[in-house]
Amino acid sequence: MKTNPRELRDFLAVLTFGLLLAVIPSHAQTFTVLHTFDGAPSDGEEPLGALIRDSAGNLYGTTGEGGNGGCATLGCGTIFMLNEAGTLVALYSFDGKNGQFPVAGLFRDSAGNFYGTAEEGGDDPPACRGVGGCGVAFELTKTGKERTYKFQGAPNGLAPTSPLVRDAGNFFGTTTFGGSYGYGTIFKIDTQGNETVLHSFTGGSDGCFPDGVIVRNAGQLYGATHYGGIGFCNSGFGTVYKLDQSGNLTVLQTFDEDGWYPSVSIIDSAGNLYGETQQGGTGGCPTGCGTLFELSPQGNGIWRQTMEFEFCSLPNCADGAGPGPVVMDTAGNLYGITYGGGAYPNCNGNGCGVVYELNTSGEETVLYSFTGGSDGAVPVGGLALDTSGNLYGVAEEGGNAGCNPPSGCGVVFKITP
Repeated sequence: MKTNPRELRDFLAVLTFGLLLAVIPSHAQTFTVLHTFDGAPSDGEEPLGALIRDSAGNLYGTTGEGGNGGCATLGCGTIFMLNEAGTLVALYSFDGKNGQFPVAGLFRDSAGNFYGTAEEGGDDPPACRGVGGCGVAFELTKTGKERTYKFQGAPNGLAPTSPLVRDAGNFFGTTTFGGSYGYGTIFKIDTQGNETVLHSFTGGSDGCFPDGVIVRNAGQLYGATHYGGIGFCNSGFGTVYKLDQSGNLTVLQTFDEDGWYPSVSIIDSAGNLYGETQQGGTGGCPTGCGTLFELSPQGNGIWRQTMEFEFCSLPNCADGAGPGPVVMDTAGNLYGITYGGGAYPNCNGNGCGVVYELNTSGEETVLYSFTGGSDGAVPVGGLALDTSGNLYGVAEEGGNAGCNPPSGCGVVFKITP
């Protein structure tokens, strides 16, 4: 039986290398809720992707549901802008045919056009029956005109859940499923809207079910798969890979007990990769509560993995559990979110997530623990960092208790150092 892509995303989100490093106490931060979603057609609900920020201080993001599109009673998702005054402007509502459930956030070019993916929607060929469509990649111009590429399942992919990245005008991304073998693809979309499958995952040593890519040095792509690597999909814990300009894929790291279900977030100027595993490590969860890792090129095609941090090293996982994407400041400090853990066990008996900083000495500071109330719960999608050190993000749940009870419809937040 085919797995629903959205069910897999929810499963991966709930799942919640050296010496175990110290956690240092939180220092004073100011936490502000910038917007509380209410589920109205003009507002949206369930923000999921990372925010982006323009030079004027406006924030842009997506909601997985809500809007005035005709997807059941919840809406198909939106693109929104939050201005500096805290007013939310609904820029666009998806309607299913042009996409549904945009989970990955946005890319915005210098002209103000948006690019992204929607996990579902688009066409509904036989390969995608029962899952709401195969998904789309879209362009939305600043005048509100949308152009979409609609995935077909095989061989070009199904369920694009990664943000798009750009290099010399071409966009790159991944689909979680589909391709020649059904285990996901890496794709390119050129300036004319034509798609090319650069790699179809086999489910073997190259992994299966990829989770986003980052681009470096004229088309070299780096990314991770959530499963596979050792044995087949159901027995491996994921890979980190590089795809060169000739289409050759090299596995840089195969995960085992050192971390399960990896993602890659950033690459620094020296070519070091930083990412996270949603499970694994020595934390207090049954299969580990997740790790942060670094992969460094050593020459001759060899990469070295370093464990940066293992989560749930404090009682009751006060330091967080189940890390999401990270960002880095100019000093080399990492900032990220965890889906669970924290000081307040108000989310079905578990913590509601944290925002944290990991300094260059490997010490973690919890900047904020979510309570699950009006401040939100389950932060997702990673963080945006401005030049003053302010952090911006979204929480998928919490906020208005009357919206989608008892979960709430989510919030946009800011943390000021």
